[in-house]
Amino acid sequence: MTEERPVSFGISLVSGGIAGTAVDVILFPLDTLKTRLQSAHGLVKSGGFRGIYAGLFSAASGSAPSAATFFCSYELTKNVLKPHVSSSMFPFVHMCAATIGEVVALFVRNPFEVVKQRAQAYTHLSSTQALRYTLAEEGFYGLYRGYWNTLIREIPFALIQYPLWELLKSVWSWEQGFQVWPWQSSICGAVSGGVAAAVTNPLDVAKTRVMLAPKDSLYTQASVTRVLLIIKSQEGFSGLFSGVTMRTTWITIGGAVFFGFYEKAKYVLQEKFEMNTDHRISA
Repeated sequence: MTEERPVSFGISLVSGGIAGTAVDVILFPLDTLKTRLQSAHGLVKSGGFRGIYAGLFSAASGSAPSAATFFCSYELTKNVLKPHVSSSMFPFVHMCAATIGEVVALFVRNPFEVVKQRAQAYTHLSSTQALRYTLAEEGFYGLYRGYWNTLIREIPFALIQYPLWELLKSVWSWEQGFQVWPWQSSICGAVSGGVAAAVTNPLDVAKTRVMLAPKDSLYTQASVTRVLLIIKSQEGFSGLFSGVTMRTTWITIGGAVFFGFYEKAKYVLQEKFEMNTDHRISA
């Protein structure tokens, strides 16, 4: 089996941007329904099936830079660490790379996420109005409402999704004797994403409640653990898994789209780069 080729900064930047935009735009309606299911007001009072593209502008604007930032950090960390460890340590390298990637990317993504979710749940607000409302009520800090809740959700999610994705790709590559094709990586991404989504759903519910809560409400003043306990006490154990079917479905399909687009873009760009390099050498 051939070794996976290291990915350059530029290729991971462009590929990540393409993948992030594709998955957020294609699956945006499912994301909207998931947000409304997790809202304290429930699906119907949060808008039901009306305006399911509310917040699309915010999501699309943040998709490319946040996904590009993630994959640049992820691939760079892998490239730095892998030459210095044995193959048995690769899962830990993937965990470390995923954690660093999420921490860095969330600085870019969180403001867009706040605006997007408020536009999704409060249907009378457009993305621009949600942004203005947030800045007027809470200032710039309001755009980072729920950052730690989101990070506490994203890191466990990433620690499950990316090592599992890499493991599934490695096993499939080993079985067939060559590196997986983009469509095969897409299937691995769907499986890993679905598993990670189901396991971390309570953390996603907590993040959503904090982002949608009014300023100075109980949710915004409580720790993640306290938010989870509040939800459980008020709605029972099922409240922690509000929207789990929608979220798992969305991220399973999203994993297929995201990793499929990423690997395809990466494959095309690497092939083009190598062809240009060979042409310059031969010339």
